[in-house]
Amino acid sequence: MKLKTLFISTLLGLGTLTVNAAEFTLTNSLSGTDVGDWKVTNQTLGFTDGGTFSVEKRQLHGGKQAGVDILIVNNGKVTITLIPTRGMGIFDVKMDGERLLGWDSPIKEIVNPAFIELESRNGLGWLDGFNEMMVRCGYEWTGHPGVDDNGQLLSLHGRVQNTPASTVKVIIDDKPPHKITIQGEVSERTFKMAELVTLTQLEVVPGSTTFSLHDQLTNKADYDNEYQIIYHSNFGTPILEKGAKFIAAASEISPFNDYAKAGLKDWQTYLGPTKGYDEMVFNFKPIGNDKGETLAVLHNAKANKGVAVGYNVQQLPVLTLWKNTDTKQQGYVTGIEPGTSYAYNTKYQRPLGLVPTIKAGETKHFDLTYTILANNNDVKSALKQVATIQNGAEVKQVTTPIVDLNTVE
Repeated sequence: MKLKTLFISTLLGLGTLTVNAAEFTLTNSLSGTDVGDWKVTNQTLGFTDGGTFSVEKRQLHGGKQAGVDILIVNNGKVTITLIPTRGMGIFDVKMDGERLLGWDSPIKEIVNPAFIELESRNGLGWLDGFNEMMVRCGYEWTGHPGVDDNGQLLSLHGRVQNTPASTVKVIIDDKPPHKITIQGEVSERTFKMAELVTLTQLEVVPGSTTFSLHDQLTNKADYDNEYQIIYHSNFGTPILEKGAKFIAAASEISPFNDYAKAGLKDWQTYLGPTKGYDEMVFNFKPIGNDKGETLAVLHNAKANKGVAVGYNVQQLPVLTLWKNTDTKQQGYVTGIEPGTSYAYNTKYQRPLGLVPTIKAGETKHFDLTYTILANNNDVKSALKQVATIQNGAEVKQVTTPIVDLNTVE
């Protein structure tokens, strides 16, 4: 019941009421401001009535991570590491010192975007820095690389994750429970092309095992523009293992391509690390409750550890499941990916109605929650929520990919 309350209240924005707060600007590109290494705690603020917490900013050194800023948010229960230099992505989440959310990528450093050429390898350069738990894919475009209808090469999953935040703020409520808010503004501005600005916002309460994202995408241009977004949420061990299971409220599932057809009947379960598996991707049509809220759950074989990802289908109408159960060295990971779009190249998604338009001056909102499931009861509660939304309906299996990649140019 506690999990349900946290999930619904976060999506409804009940935690965003205006209160007096301590506010700190860590970075501001317009004024050339950066505080350098920095830290604040409940003790330094004189808070003794809401649990222990700290927020710390560090700059990394050496190799390709040179110059990368990270923010370490410790709420007394979980520790979330954000990367302002990499589009305000989330590197990993630990609880009681153990990493629960995240994965072991062959990319060992948190790579500075200055060392990444997105158009290399025919548009696959994005993979040179891919090792985060949560990556924003977008916003000008997302999906697999390829040449768009106008002749432009669209690189893998867009540019926002390799764009440093222009401003970074830390806001901590004065009154208990002293909610911690991390804001970062990330801009995609290209002369005569796009002027998309995203205010990213992470919120967490001291002592909670749930945190939320509340992003606002604004078209600052005088003309309408297309946009796409996938919240690429990635999980490895200790949750992902042989016998782990994925459950989501959905009306339909289909394979991304012909290769994924072989895994369609076993879409809910996972193999252990398997050499030669490569990756299988599945497209879902998620369903929500009467407010559009829905939930996807991943748990381990014993169903005593897991993660619940909550979002709203009115904002993010499709869901991609990425199963990459290759060897540990190659990257043993799965992705739960709510979005406006699937992972096909943009030009194949326009006919599907999955490349929406944002009008001049318009703002779009995207709200997600992530909840650590720390025991059997947490897992059972999350699965019950999914079952309630599903309401006894079966997930229809469609064997034909919605895009025939064998016939497209």
